[in-house]
Amino acid sequence: MADAVVVAQGLRKRYGNFEAVKGIDFSIELGECFGLLGPNGAGKSTTIRMICCLTEVTGGSLAVMGQQAFPGNLTIKRQLGVVSQDDNLDPSLTVRENAEIHGRFYGLPFRESRQRADELLEFMQLESRVDSQVRSLSGGMRRRLVIARALMGRPRLLILDEPTTGLDPQARMMVWAKIRELRTQGVTVLLTTHYMDEAERLADHLLVMDQGLILERGTPAELIQRVVGEDCLEIRELTDGAMDAICAQLADYSAYLERQVDSLLIYGEEMEAIIESLYGKGLLPRGYYRRRASLEDVFLKLTGKELRD
Repeated sequence: MADAVVVAQGLRKRYGNFEAVKGIDFSIELGECFGLLGPNGAGKSTTIRMICCLTEVTGGSLAVMGQQAFPGNLTIKRQLGVVSQDDNLDPSLTVRENAEIHGRFYGLPFRESRQRADELLEFMQLESRVDSQVRSLSGGMRRRLVIARALMGRPRLLILDEPTTGLDPQARMMVWAKIRELRTQGVTVLLTTHYMDEAERLADHLLVMDQGLILERGTPAELIQRVVGEDCLEIRELTDGAMDAICAQLADYSAYLERQVDSLLIYGEEMEAIIESLYGKGLLPRGYYRRRASLEDVFLKLTGKELRD
């Protein structure tokens, strides 16, 4: 734990009779990208609010940069950079002014704040728009500006809450590249995202939460292997009868089967034998394909498919 930036032990948060976080343990190591995943209502936002010293810890302990977290702890807050889901930029100011003012909030003198702003705007490839009004920026540019602004105070921990929501593929790739570059500079990153490909590409370690509890943890590769296995066989356009027949044929295999409206997903380590068995019984129609299992498969197996508000 010597190099841990965040250490939570038995961490709890209760609002009246409702317990949003139910005694979780985790640590975020110096220089890593730590992914916090879960559906709406899982307890992710509450956990982040406690790390940001915005919400009081109800039970257990939470240390951030060696300090106990509590509302108003400025020693911790000065070492954080936060990119929230909403960009909350000031539309009446220019790109440079939005960054500069944030630097002043961290106590940077005017000249240093301007120099730091120009450096970060160049880093985020916004140097050609420094004098533009924020309202004229594209969605991708606005997100890059929010990240630049969050870095003004040279944070030890950068918290990215859904950093690429609503961005087109090119803008997402640009943000991912900059996050990886920040990692090479020693910045520790806490990432929440609903894009499983984003978590799989960026995170060193992942924590999957639901209903205030930890369901699983590990590297992306470990979670995929442990929860669903390496391979997935998707068989589409099936009738209920055909689905029942396939499930019966695979009863003796150690496979995880997931029924959908008109398709069946099969996960397991015996994929060659499964395909041969289904083919031999005439149960493998044309509408199938084999693919590598993904973090999205893990997420849906652990948290279910029902919609969350």
